[in-house]
Amino acid sequence: MCRMRFGIFLMTGLSFLMLGTVAAQGPMGGDAGQYVILSAQYGSERSHVEVTERLKILARRDRPFRISDESMAVDPDHGQAKMLRVFARGPNGRERMFEFVDGSVFEGAMFRSWGRGEWGDEHWKGGWNGGSDNGGGEYVILTAQYGSERRHVDVTNRLKEMARQERAFWLNYSTFGVDPDEGNAKTLRIFARGSNGQETMFEFRDNSLIDGAMFRGWGGGEWGNGGWSGNWNGGGNGGDAGQYVILTAQYGSERRHVDVTRRLREMARQDVTFRLDYRTFGVDPDEGNAKVLRIFARGPNGRERMFEYRDNSVIDGAQFRGWGGGEWGNGKDRWSGRWDGEEREERERERQR
Repeated sequence: MCRMRFGIFLMTGLSFLMLGTVAAQGPMGGDAGQYVILSAQYGSERSHVEVTERLKILARRDRPFRISDESMAVDPDHGQAKMLRVFARGPNGRERMFEFVDGSVFEGAMFRSWGRGEWGDEHWKGGWNGGSDNGGGEYVILTAQYGSERRHVDVTNRLKEMARQERAFWLNYSTFGVDPDEGNAKTLRIFARGSNGQETMFEFRDNSLIDGAMFRGWGGGEWGNGGWSGNWNGGGNGGDAGQYVILTAQYGSERRHVDVTRRLREMARQDVTFRLDYRTFGVDPDEGNAKVLRIFARGPNGRERMFEYRDNSVIDGAQFRGWGGGEWGNGKDRWSGRWDGEEREERERERQR
């Protein structure tokens, strides 16, 4: 009887010892997570810092923690909402971003070798929005020019330096350490070649955010080696590569709209892109109601097509032939006069059949 009791006691003790060992390992300490951490960034889109080493210290403590500037031991954007972004590679080899806002609890069970801190890729080339900066952006940069049409300077090399450090940054006259047209509004114009071989100009005004995601090899700086047309307004042909010829531009609602073709021509000659609202054309044809800009254009197949832009959207003329030259909308190629456009009305008729 005594031997039986002793045996039960011994088995119970061993069971508690094994449970204690498992508990000591903790839910986060194992090697079972399917994602391998590449980098950790803390802050906001405007201002953020690398915190991979700090995250390793917290991981070795092997317990959940709450995200804050105290736990991260840094406050990169004082007084603003911040978050922790963890970039990791999954079992399929693809990169994934995990986002944790301030105040949320972080638990590392999904990450491989979390508690040991055997992760973090010092050669990772991503930025705040993740992804490899040497990735497949559609456009290859030819040059970058900063200033105004009257006075501008080449900032390609300075942009390369910034691209290698960060994917996105805010633009102002101090960004490049030069003010080529003091006291006047300035822009950064990036001239790039698309997959179709055509040159396209991207314009960024002061205080706008520059994000290199659309440019091929952004972080590697393997671009800007010549081939630019040398034209401040973009393209040796003045931006004549678009496939649609504008017939007319109408702004307003179906109930009340006005012709703004002439005003759009004036804006196109000055700028490739601009943001739309009721002040853009100096007229509000349907006050208090939602309005749109409708550009009616003729495509390469000879058919009319309507492009619609709602208030606060960005208008980019790259798809329209002769955009910057304003050689369109002059009545030579007439608009159908239909607010809904030919194509849309044809699709409606087909659906009703």
